[in-house]
Amino acid sequence: MRKSFKLDEIDCANCAQKLEDAICKLDGVEKASVNFMTQKLTLTAADDQFDEVLDRVVKLTADLEPDCEILR
Repeated sequence: MRKSFKLDEIDCANCAQKLEDAICKLDGVEKASVNFMTQKLTLTAADDQFDEVLDRVVKLTADLEPDCEILR
């Protein structure tokens, strides 16, 4: 399954790249892309694990970029 989410308050392109690199390393993530210009996260994961993977992504985002929020 692939879904896109709006990112609120991602500060810079370097922050977006750091976030993307970290998300791609999480278990269950097949593919992830963070676009600073459009303020979007595109996440691909297995259908049966998607919500669980998304929860891990949200937690990681809060840890790495406390000002950034993934709008579901």
